[in-house]
Amino acid sequence: MSMSDTSVFTPEQLWMPGVIANPYPTYHHLRDQSPLHYMFLPAGAISGINEPFRGWALMKFDDVYRALRDHETFVSGRNPLAGKLTPKLVLFQDDPPRNTRFRRLVNTTFTLKRIAELTPWITRVANELLDEIGTADTDIVPSYTMPLPVKVIARVLGIPGEDYVTFKRWSDAFLAFNSMPPGDRAKHGQDMMGYFGRIAAARRAYGAEDLITALVEAEVEGESLEDWEILGFCMLLLIAGNETTTHLIGNILNILVDRPALWQQLREDRRLVEPVIEETLRYESPVQRVPRETTREVEVSGVRIPEGAYVSIFYGAANRDPKAFPQPDEFRLDRELRHHVAFGMGIHYCLGAPLARAEATVTLNTFLDRFPALTRGTGPAVRQTGSLVVFGFQQLPLVLAST
Repeated sequence: MSMSDTSVFTPEQLWMPGVIANPYPTYHHLRDQSPLHYMFLPAGAISGINEPFRGWALMKFDDVYRALRDHETFVSGRNPLAGKLTPKLVLFQDDPPRNTRFRRLVNTTFTLKRIAELTPWITRVANELLDEIGTADTDIVPSYTMPLPVKVIARVLGIPGEDYVTFKRWSDAFLAFNSMPPGDRAKHGQDMMGYFGRIAAARRAYGAEDLITALVEAEVEGESLEDWEILGFCMLLLIAGNETTTHLIGNILNILVDRPALWQQLREDRRLVEPVIEETLRYESPVQRVPRETTREVEVSGVRIPEGAYVSIFYGAANRDPKAFPQPDEFRLDRELRHHVAFGMGIHYCLGAPLARAEATVTLNTFLDRFPALTRGTGPAVRQTGSLVVFGFQQLPLVLAST
């Protein structure tokens, strides 16, 4: 079987480029077998591990929901790949009580009030990007869906937004553990840590009105954060803040370009904007899977998963489970809006969800204001295959019609 052959559906395919680009047929065939033991990565993909790395896949909505709620059994902080695939990320790979304290530190940055204050600036950036594009046939990924979220998270962190191409390269490399040599990924990671280390040192010396300064000055239980914790925060926010929103916006536009009648409905009734965003989050979840490790032997859907097992929680599969979402492969706006698990659940629910929703809302309204129609561009739409984690576009040519 070739690396891209998806005519036969097996758990061993879940790391392959063809499945990353179109995972839903594989999910459909494997979901009833879940939890299933599978090859997370082939031999040699992880530095120092010369045999395939195996784990357990949870694909049913009920199983995923329960695992996300049971943070005592399915933990982040003991991920066996932390430090091997990626540097340890504060918050994402922390469990209570540390997770609770760290979330409290950054919660004020992502309040609805703060995001509402930021929205006029996001709208200005969106319009500036579209002014540069005009109505040309453009690959919307490098011209819009990539720069907007990176500029926004750079503004929140307090780093220069014009460095967005470098930031995107770093975050792509961080997530590319199935497609980039370990040495190359390590080099990008060192560059990113060095950059944030210099920014943190500057904030210690001078300070500013930004999140990095808040982290530098913060105390948890009377103790300042260590350098690695600050760097881990910055890396997490940069990666999570741009990758997921880039793919969410691209997925929305890709869905709507083939639904001209819905585009006209949206232009006339903006109350449909929120349902379109929420159904896109379910239908084409920008984050497809997240890692956990079991702290005890646990039974899931009649299958015993041992203590210390690596577990992949498949948001993308859960959000297409027909037992939770009737006709799951149809894009419909009459569903329960926020029933999906695209942003997770429980204590690890995505802190940046309100910001991602705000950027998607600004984008959709701005495009609807400016363009009577969307059509496909001349080049092919190409899904990303460099990362197991996210689902979105590497290339998405569109024509933004002005008449």
